[in-house]
Formats: sequence, structure tokens, C-alpha cells
Amino acid sequence: MNKLSSTDYFVFAIYFVIVAGYGYWIYNRKKAEKTTSKDYFLAEGSLTWWAIGASLIASNISAEQFIGMSGSGFKLGLAISTYEWMAALTLVIVAVFFIPVYLKNKIYTMPQFLSERYNDRVAMIMAVFWLLLYIVVNLMSILYLGALAISGISGINIFVCIGLLSVFSIFITLGGMKVIGYTDVIQVFFLILGGLIATYIGLNLVAEKSGQTGLLNGFKLMTSQASDHFQMIFKKDNRNYVSLPGLTVLIGGMWITNLNYWGCNQYITQRALGADLKTARSGILFAAFLKLLMPVIVVLPGIAAFVLYQKGMFHTEMLDSKGVVDVNKAYPNLLNLLPTGIKGLAFAALTAAIVASLAGKANSIATIFTLDIYKKAIKKDASEKRLVSLGKITVVVSMLMAVLLSLVIGEKLMGEGKQGFNYIQEYTGFVSPGIFAMFLLGFFWKRTTSNAALFATIAGFIMSIILKFLPFWVDLKFLTPYGFFAPNYDNQGLYEIPFMDRMGFVFIFCVLGMSIINFVENKRGVKPNSLIVDTSMFRVNKSFAVGAVVIGVLLTLLYAFYW
Repeated sequence: MNKLSSTDYFVFAIYFVIVAGYGYWIYNRKKAEKTTSKDYFLAEGSLTWWAIGASLIASNISAEQFIGMSGSGFKLGLAISTYEWMAALTLVIVAVFFIPVYLKNKIYTMPQFLSERYNDRVAMIMAVFWLLLYIVVNLMSILYLGALAISGISGINIFVCIGLLSVFSIFITLGGMKVIGYTDVIQVFFLILGGLIATYIGLNLVAEKSGQTGLLNGFKLMTSQASDHFQMIFKKDNRNYVSLPGLTVLIGGMWITNLNYWGCNQYITQRALGADLKTARSGILFAAFLKLLMPVIVVLPGIAAFVLYQKGMFHTEMLDSKGVVDVNKAYPNLLNLLPTGIKGLAFAALTAAIVASLAGKANSIATIFTLDIYKKAIKKDASEKRLVSLGKITVVVSMLMAVLLSLVIGEKLMGEGKQGFNYIQEYTGFVSPGIFAMFLLGFFWKRTTSNAALFATIAGFIMSIILKFLPFWVDLKFLTPYGFFAPNYDNQGLYEIPFMDRMGFVFIFCVLGMSIINFVENKRGVKPNSLIVDTSMFRVNKSFAVGAVVIGVLLTLLYAFYW
């Protein structure tokens, strides 16, 4: 039944009071001190390693995982976990090679990095790029998918849910990064607890439907009754190959997706940029271990919902208005089976994940607009008080824009049975290859010029669009045997380049183009800006090294077992 009882609302109210009260307490402690823009946006020197790690996960795990990734688990199976498990290894790489460069060069925002490494023109173009991406794709999608889930559980109108989520998120965000960081610790506790509850109810139901009991029996039955949902690497003849194209998830586009997201993304790196190197690395390693756990709480419930659907459950509840199975309803339908009180706790957990992610994204939008656009291009002598006030105004404006977008185009892009998680990944993938190429060469090739960086940004985006729509213009089915195209059964079987492969092709195109431009301009005597980079920055302490090795071994075992 899609309705919360008074007990459920009471449990949720307790959660709200705890988070809001704790955030207000932290805000008042900081209010007595003189708040600078760096204190407000970055919580400079204030976050501990566990707060950084928790904030990374709370900001990352949101409706796109609980709803979108669970929905993909319903349709694709365990293979969608590659986003989470490969992210764990990516975080180790970011902690070793990316964060030291940022901290050594006192980089606080991604546009600032581009300004110091290249020039202000590159930085300004990318600042605008990021703002549009964060609002149009990320903030809007999180808000819409989150409201869709909450509406599915509570029965409250989706438009009301959108409004309530935005208000709650603004309340948390206005306190600044320190409030966000420490309240995220509570949010992570709730979201992991709620996710484990959903996994428990799903596995237990699978067992009960076969006349057995227990979580282990439920898991064994699930692996046998949906064996096709426990393959990490898809073969070419798999109907879902276009979403996760074979070994690309290990040696191709998945690396571009993850390294760009975790290493070149203001939304994520902002959590660590206010700390010292040891604290930042410890927090990122903690987040990497938490990422290994995520498929248990967001993917397994989706697979369990698929098995239960095959056994006759959710047949009406899973349908959209056109009578098509809506995979985004898998997780909410599972939560609706929870008993009173526990359902309220799971509802609070889901809300925690959504609010934490919205707050983090809104704070990043405010940081980029205030420090990288307003202060640099509009009013260079703005006072610290003015910057903080403008940051708060930006939070409210960006959230209102996301609300409007979610009301106008949310359903068209992510409703009616579409995979919301795929929408986010694919459309972010239009810019991530060029951005990652620009950052990577900017880090490790001192002769990379600003014109090369502009080429990666603009030409990479154009090439992504061309490769996306090429199948609509030209019949290239003859290239299918060579691995370049695959049928997309969600798009009437049209042969497309899988978006992960497309990112790989665009990344190679950007690197080659940048290399040619660098060679020509270096010959002309162009001397690009450079950063402080030396090999000693990449040394890690023993405890970090041990943790990194453990993550590597666990990933190897997981992929070997579920290949």
C-alpha cells in the first residue's frame, strides 16, 4: 500500500529533527567565528577523515542509485555494480595522483585549476559548462527521481514531493560545507541502514516465495532463479550490451566516467580540498571501502524485485501509464512491503540520500558561480561577507531552476519506464571525455597549452554529439561485426555506438588533437603555464597502501567470481 502510517511519519520526524538540530548546532558553533568564503564553501581545515569519507558517499549515493541503479539492477542485474566497484579503485587512484596536485598548488575549485594551469578564458568556459551540467542534468535528475521514489512510497503528489525536497535541501545547504559535511555522517548512517533493510526484505521474500527462510537461502535462490542477472561482463549477444559493452567496463569508457567524476568534479573533490593531504587521503580511502558495500544496498534490492516480479508480485504496481514495466518503481515497491515503523525508517534513509546529494550539488554550484564567475569576472573586490551572501542566494536560485526543470522535462527524460541512471551517465558523458583529457594532460604534460585545452572542451563535445546521432543519419550496421555498434532495444532496436565506447573514442580523439596542437604551438615557442608536480607528492603511507591493496584484492575476487 502506497501510504505511510502515523508511526512512519513519527519516525521520519525524529530523523528530520536529529539532522536539522545537529546541523543548526554546528552552524551556531561556527557562526561566532568570522566566516570567510573558503570556510563557507570548503569548510577549510574543519572536516575529519571520517566526515570527508561519509560526505563523499552521502553526496554520491542518491536517488540516481537507490532508484536509478536499483531499476538498472532490475533490468541489467549485478553488472550495473561496475559503476560502484570500479569507483572504489578509482578513488584510490584519485587519492594518490590527483589530490596531491590540487592541495600542493592550493586549488580550491576546478575552474581555478584551469585558470592557473591554462588561462581565464578556459576556466570561464568550463565554469559555465559545469553550472549548466550540474543544474540541467544532475540537480534536476536527483530531484525528479527522488520525488518519484518518495511519491511512490508515501502516496503524496510528486509535485509536492519535489517542493518539499528542495526546501529541506536548501535548509541544509545554507549552513555551508561544514554543516553539509557533518550532517552527511548522520545521512550515511541512515541511508546504509535503510538500504540494508530493503535488501533484507527482498532476500527474505524471495526465500519465502519458494517455501524457505533466511537471507542466505534467499540469495542462493536469487542467483539460481535469475542467473542471467549475475554476470558482470556482458557478451555481444546480450540485449543489454549497449548499456554495458563487455570489457569496456574494465579497460574502456568506465575509467573515463569514474576518473572524471571522482577526480575532476567540483561536486566531489570539494569535500577533500579543505583538508591536509593525510586527512584527505584517509577520507577518500574510507569512501572507497564504502563503495564496495553499495551494490548490496542498491543493486541486490533491484534484482530481488525482478525475481519477485517473475513470481507474480508487483505486476500492476510496476507498470507506467502506457502499460510498460517502469524499472524506476522497483525500489519503491519493495519498500512498500516493509512493516509500519520500519517503513518510516527506510523512508527517512531514502530522503537522507536525496537531500545529502542535493545539498552537496547546490553547494558546488554556489562555489563555482561565486568564486569563479562573480569574483573573477563581475566584482573582483567583493567582500567575504558579500561572497557568502551571494553563495546562499545562488543555492536558492539553482534549486528553483532544478524544480522548474524537473516539472517541465523530468517525466519526459526519466519517466515512463526509462532507466534514470543511464540518462545521467550518458548525458554527462557528452562532456566528460574532453574534460578528463584536459585535466589529465594538464597534470602530467607540462607543455599542454590553453588552445589544446579549448580543443578538448569544444571539439570533444561536438564529436560526442556527432557519434550519438550518426546512426540516425547513416546506416552503419555493416560495422557491427567490428564491435563499433550494437542494437539499443530501448530505442526501437536502432544500432548505436554504446555510450561508454563513444566516450572512449572521443577521449582518444581529444588526446590526439591536443597532442598535435601542443606539438605545433611548442614549435612556435608558446610557453604554457605549469603546476608544481613532483614524484614525491605521490608517495603514500603504509596504512593507505595496505588499504589500497585490500581493495584491489577484493575487486579481483568479485570480478573473478561473477565474470
